[in-house]
Amino acid sequence: MRRARRPPSPLPQRDGLDAARIRLPAHGPWETARDFLVRKLDRLQPEHIDEMLRQGRFVTLDGPIAPDSAYLPNTLVWFHRELPDEVPVPFEIEVAYADDDIVVADKPHFLATTPRGSHVRQTALVRLRHLLGIRDLAPVHRLDRVTAGLLLFVTRRELRAPYQQLFQNRLVRKEYEAVAPYDPGLELPRTVRSRIVKKRGVPTAREIPGEPNAETHVDLLDHADGLARYRLLPTTGRTHQLRVHLASLGVPILGDPLYPEVREIAPDDFTRPLQLLARALEFDDPVTGERRRFESKRELVAWSDHAAWLSGPA
Repeated sequence: MRRARRPPSPLPQRDGLDAARIRLPAHGPWETARDFLVRKLDRLQPEHIDEMLRQGRFVTLDGPIAPDSAYLPNTLVWFHRELPDEVPVPFEIEVAYADDDIVVADKPHFLATTPRGSHVRQTALVRLRHLLGIRDLAPVHRLDRVTAGLLLFVTRRELRAPYQQLFQNRLVRKEYEAVAPYDPGLELPRTVRSRIVKKRGVPTAREIPGEPNAETHVDLLDHADGLARYRLLPTTGRTHQLRVHLASLGVPILGDPLYPEVREIAPDDFTRPLQLLARALEFDDPVTGERRRFESKRELVAWSDHAAWLSGPA
């Protein structure tokens, strides 16, 4: 049996973000919708929820919820969350390619892919929705906030599944570049296989004994003055996989705040970005059937101008 389609939000996007949606449970002890909202949204003070109700900021398909509205089971409620203060990321996101179905963005360092935690407006998704005016724009994969390079988005929700399946089924060739120390004793090329786990709430991932779940092909592109430029071809997509694998080889990526040791970085510190770049994406388009290849135009500054990377922002 197919699920019923979700009704569209009665609230427009705000700052490039959809309204949050919650459903009133089928059963509960609440006499009013306000009682449930106070219990559900426990991060907000009751007085703040009361003010939002007076302003009509909680909305159902039938209109705003009044402060004394009765509790109606299974009712959908939409509202806009309060946004955190954010330090602006002083680098632009570029559009590498766009058509009616997809957008390929060339993301700078320090810009998260999607809203999460303290990063909301300063994300690739929100910036691109503002830039392109595409309400339903959605990513089909992610990059770490500190990693630069190519991100694939779809322009309509119904396209998300077929493109996501490309990544889930490992049908996308992903090429990365990294700048890290040069070790003349490190035999390359090689394929690194290990088991990587990451616990929720712990910033770093780690390798443990067991069946490998992460695989990266590592090749040396060039080296000079004690540094090397590496090409990384992952066939899996574990969290922090490339960073963990290079660190395990004894050549941690320049600028990495987590590997091999965790370093505290201030939110407004945009110096010495992680020297990891998602250089290329290549795949057979599930809609058109054509072979697609996209390449980032960004460069890793620690390789092209190491002194500049040491002294300031990229």
